[in-house]
Amino acid sequence: MIPTPIPAQFNNRRRQLTDRLTRRVVTACGLAILLVMLLLFIWLAGVVVPLFSSPAVEGSRAIPLGQTRPVVAMGLDPQQQWGWRIDDAGTGRFIPLAGQTPSSQALMGTGSVNAVAALSTGSVNAAAALQDSGRVNATATPDNSSVLLKSAAGLLLLEPDFSQAEPRWRFPLGEAPLAADPESQVVALAHPQADRWLVAQASPQRLTLQQFQPSRSPLSFSMAVRDINQMLLTPDGQRLFTLSGALLRVWQIGEQGLTLRDSITLAQRPQQMLLLSGGESLLIADQKGLSQWFDLASETGLHLHQIRYFTDARAQPLLFSEAHRRVFATVSPAGMLSLFASKQPGAIFSSPLGPGVIRAAFAPQGDGVLIEQQGRWQHLRLSNPWPDISWRSLWQKVWYENYPSPDYVWQSTSADDDYQGKYSLVPMVSGTLKAAGLAMLFATPLALAAAMYTAWFMSPGLRRWVKPAIEMMGALPSVVIGLIAGLWLAPQLADRLSGILLLPLMLAGVLLLCSWASDHLPPRWRKRVCDEGREIWLLLPLLLLTTIFCLWCIPLLEHALFRQGLADRLSGGYQQRNLLIAGVAMGFALVPLIFTLAEDAIFSVPASLGQGSLALGATPWQTLSRVVLPSASAGIFAALMIGFGRALGETMIVLMATGNTPVTGGGLLQGVRSLAANIAIEMPEAASGSAHYRILFLSALVLLVFTLIVNTLAELIRQRLRRRFARQEGQG
Repeated sequence: MIPTPIPAQFNNRRRQLTDRLTRRVVTACGLAILLVMLLLFIWLAGVVVPLFSSPAVEGSRAIPLGQTRPVVAMGLDPQQQWGWRIDDAGTGRFIPLAGQTPSSQALMGTGSVNAVAALSTGSVNAAAALQDSGRVNATATPDNSSVLLKSAAGLLLLEPDFSQAEPRWRFPLGEAPLAADPESQVVALAHPQADRWLVAQASPQRLTLQQFQPSRSPLSFSMAVRDINQMLLTPDGQRLFTLSGALLRVWQIGEQGLTLRDSITLAQRPQQMLLLSGGESLLIADQKGLSQWFDLASETGLHLHQIRYFTDARAQPLLFSEAHRRVFATVSPAGMLSLFASKQPGAIFSSPLGPGVIRAAFAPQGDGVLIEQQGRWQHLRLSNPWPDISWRSLWQKVWYENYPSPDYVWQSTSADDDYQGKYSLVPMVSGTLKAAGLAMLFATPLALAAAMYTAWFMSPGLRRWVKPAIEMMGALPSVVIGLIAGLWLAPQLADRLSGILLLPLMLAGVLLLCSWASDHLPPRWRKRVCDEGREIWLLLPLLLLTTIFCLWCIPLLEHALFRQGLADRLSGGYQQRNLLIAGVAMGFALVPLIFTLAEDAIFSVPASLGQGSLALGATPWQTLSRVVLPSASAGIFAALMIGFGRALGETMIVLMATGNTPVTGGGLLQGVRSLAANIAIEMPEAASGSAHYRILFLSALVLLVFTLIVNTLAELIRQRLRRRFARQEGQG
């Protein structure tokens, strides 16, 4: 036989150059894909990492005061350009923090002055007791937008105004002192509305509550209450906390005056009380440490309860809080500043200030602290943008204000300015896994059964029609499937819930019954019915009749017996858009993908393996289950993992079919929210650079990492299966 020479065009240098160039281009494209994935990961991580940065002091400046009179109130403007200070003689000074000449103004006559500061966040703690020297010890919350001065002349309400180039004092109720209880030693102030102020005064024998409004006579209410030494008003003017020794009382403020709501005898006598931003959380400092209290609902209404102690927090001479966040700080006698956040178990930052700290106040935005020591101020600029965010708050249960117990909560926005964001990722991760798992539970049996029947049992002529038809299902946009599921399937399922729950069991029973009947048919009938794929024409009408019976007959029978459907009889409630709807809709979307890949894997098994098994006497089912499926197991597993990855990242179907309820609990008939759907819903509303914005990026990073881990494990298992069965085939 004369050998055929290889054509020159298939063995020249041009072809070799083309092959090398193609190989390098393909290699470069593969490396570029890996580089894009790496850059995507780095970009997401770069947005997320600042969330977990520790607070820090970015700058410190010492400012001489040039005066020695004791301070009773102090604060800063929002831009931290000016500080203000009021001493016990009633002199108010604006002091520039950049070192210019300060200005001063006599606010009241000489004598001892009690200053109570109340900012937009709420009430303040008045002087606990007069010292022997006649001076007043006053404590205030940090924002200090309104200040109440009390002396023998009466009460004077003033506000620092920074709206102009030079700061000035404003007197909302006039510059003339208001009438006050001359025997009162403890005063609290609240500013619940723009033109309304509440003032509580406590003398050794009485408690007086007054309401002041411009151009109106003050309203007053008084009752006999003995020995109040500390007092706080909530920002909304609805509650009053009083402390008499170890007895803590909570008063409800109404149109008729004060009503005692709670009376609690504490184990130890508190040293201080402080309200956090919003007025829902009360801090009590005693010898054991700092404890947090807030209201919990019960059968008799709301009642104050102790929630927890902060780790390593001790009662210190100075305790003050931020205006708009649940952040507070303590200063020890040695001058150690410690920052705490209500969601964190312990201190989030500590910095030495030096001994001799007399008073301290936060900047209105919490990005600075003003410290007064003997004869000077110390101004610190803080970097503490996200004090509430930590791995613990994202992945563990947190006890939020007014919640009955610790829980996983996602609630990013609210109409209330005092709202505290709740950013637990557990509800979305749980919802993602539940929706993807239910979708795979629905799609896997259908897709694999269809793939096995189409690739092994179906006649070639019918396969040429069925396979493209199922693959065309994958061309349906997910938004269309979600729309159909939300608008049509959800109400239909609610009306036919019992039948739909019975449908899988009924279909499986019919298939098993048909299989048993085919084995017991006479050989002549079995050949006519089951050969050449003709059994499909018998199975399809039976399955259709079974479906009609479950979806129409069972609901009619149920309504005739119980007068209502199963959805209306459920004790736990029924949400029309729920996990079951999402599972069915997502499963429908996954069937074409899993079917195509699994059918190709089964059909690609060498025909010689199946023919050899049949020749040795095995039945077609035995050949499929013991020869063909093990050989195609790597491809089938890859099909399942690709389908699971698609389910994890599905957005529109989950968005439109589940009700988007970010809860961890809940059953099959309750709503869920997935990570992808949460990003799609909230990213347009998130302010760039905010905590909400960065946590959404963290959600995307978690989804990316989880998908990479699943795909990597799937590829390792697939390669192991391929090597295992390839070795077995070689040995065979």
